[in-house]
Amino acid sequence: MDKNNIIGFLLIAAVLIGFSWYNQPSAEEQRAAFVKDSIEQVNKSQSEKAAQMEKNKRQQAEKQKVLSDTTSLFHKALTGNVERIVLKNKKVELTFSSKGAYVEQAVIKGYVGHNIKVKNGSADKKNLTLFSGADQSISYLLNAKETNINTAELYFVPSEVSDSTVTFIADAGEGKSLTLKYELGRDYMLHMQMSVQGMAGLFAPGTQTMDVNWKDKARQQERGFSFENRYATLTYHKKDGGTDYLNETKEEIDKSIEEQIDWVAFKNQFFSAVMIAKNNFQSNALMTSIPQEKGSGYLKQYEAKMKTFFDPTGKKASEFEFYYGPNDFRLLQKMEKESQFHKDLQMQRLVYLGWPLFRIINRWFTLYVFDFLTSMNINMGIVLILITLLLKLLTYPMVKKSYMSSAKMRVLKPKLDEATKQFDKPEDQMQKQQAMMAEYAKYGVSPLSGCLPMLIQAPIWIAMFNFVPNAIQLRGESFLWIKDLSTYDPIWEWNHNLWLIGDHLSLTCILFCVANVLYTMMTMRQQKDQMVGQQADQMKMMQWMMFLMPIMFFFMFNDYSAGLNFYYFVSLFFSAAIMWALRKTTNDEKLLAILEKRYQENKANPKKQSGLAARLQAIQEMQQKQQEELKQKKQELNKRKKEL
Repeated sequence: MDKNNIIGFLLIAAVLIGFSWYNQPSAEEQRAAFVKDSIEQVNKSQSEKAAQMEKNKRQQAEKQKVLSDTTSLFHKALTGNVERIVLKNKKVELTFSSKGAYVEQAVIKGYVGHNIKVKNGSADKKNLTLFSGADQSISYLLNAKETNINTAELYFVPSEVSDSTVTFIADAGEGKSLTLKYELGRDYMLHMQMSVQGMAGLFAPGTQTMDVNWKDKARQQERGFSFENRYATLTYHKKDGGTDYLNETKEEIDKSIEEQIDWVAFKNQFFSAVMIAKNNFQSNALMTSIPQEKGSGYLKQYEAKMKTFFDPTGKKASEFEFYYGPNDFRLLQKMEKESQFHKDLQMQRLVYLGWPLFRIINRWFTLYVFDFLTSMNINMGIVLILITLLLKLLTYPMVKKSYMSSAKMRVLKPKLDEATKQFDKPEDQMQKQQAMMAEYAKYGVSPLSGCLPMLIQAPIWIAMFNFVPNAIQLRGESFLWIKDLSTYDPIWEWNHNLWLIGDHLSLTCILFCVANVLYTMMTMRQQKDQMVGQQADQMKMMQWMMFLMPIMFFFMFNDYSAGLNFYYFVSLFFSAAIMWALRKTTNDEKLLAILEKRYQENKANPKKQSGLAARLQAIQEMQQKQQEELKQKKQELNKRKKEL
């Protein structure tokens, strides 16, 4: 850049700066602009408040219109006495309210009902109340040309009452009526048909839908609020297959579901209320899930606003099915066969078995083993021990292979020390690694062969992490000091929450963490015996991280179920026992002799060497060759520099 270019740039900069200074507003103009912006901000805020007030008034007016429209048509059905009708079988007892003609209370038989409001309080060992009173409500809104009908405002007259059937009728006069007919199946499924009579002229010709508004406050059913709340979710099933759910921990209000769905479930950890539509719920349904505070007695506040099929002529009824029952995988599969809609409902997905890989393990292995063991009518604690033993037997070959790989490196440690003693400087670490790989290759030992089998076991641990908390068979089952395997087992409780700990100490969690510490010490000692040079120093630096894991597990698992903590404790106990037995039965001298024999065979016949050891040897030789070439090039370059 010459002198003229520099002068030109300076002149352009001076012009721009001068123009900006000349055009900047004066102090009075700035003050006036500030006042104007403030006034506009205030006006905007007032406009937003006015708009919100107008929206609230409009919603209230619409609500009053629905009520007044319902009043004009069903004036006889707007007054009356509330009657309670009970449908029951051996599995469930449902109480209906004649006002709104909906299920007001659902009692599931054969399951323990805890008194959550009283710590260590009494429990009904025969019945569990899923919801009652104002906790749950459902209404159907029919939008006619000049009137709207809200079933929640109507007093229905019950008829054809038996233990399994009831018909509710709301009379609109002049041959007009609204009918809801219920039929309870032999288990947990309730079938409902809804239709109108003599009201076709009240609706627009193209009317084919009605609105459904379902609300529920999910009760806390288990002792551990935080743990149960993790598994309480609003779940729905898509028409084309697959389920999804709202976030378990965050508040979601009126989330729009783009796909059509055929059922929606208000799910607790072990029990669910499910609504199924024969003709599906249309797209853009609005779902709400609001987590509740600990101590309120509730987990979530659910709401579903949906549209579904409605025939104003009354020729075809709108049909629904309701499931009020346990989240039992096999039972939910059975319910699909009892459904009258002949759809692939996949209701068993209410039992969460983990991500695809872990779900496959649980679905096609753990479930079958669990079903077999529970059919033997043995204690559920024994079942967990037997499952652990079976898994250890299945993974024993991999564990042994991993251990033998470590043992081979342990007996070769003196030879590795001898082969790498000349590489003590930090800049020689690459050569040291190459020398180690060369020694391993000579004896046919692969350092990686001990890692892969252990990685294969990790999915089993994670699969059980998903399976045990969702196994309703553990609910209410005691074992040794544990009163309920499905929730925590406190040895000490207090009345307020402590950060990270909560309001209790779980004994099985403490046992699991202590076992984890001991097992970590055992594995670290074994790894230390095979470390060479700087690796041993690095291992010392990693020790504090290894011991930090059990502490982290304590804060994570203190709220978790005693069954899960007990499984992990037993699993670590058996793992330690297997490692101890393998160590006692391994003769280091014989193992070294075998490796020496293999070394001689590989030395006499290099072509015999194969597998990972051969690849490591080839990589080492290639790296050595590259280093020699690089060294030679540097020498030639230095020679040329000296000549110049």
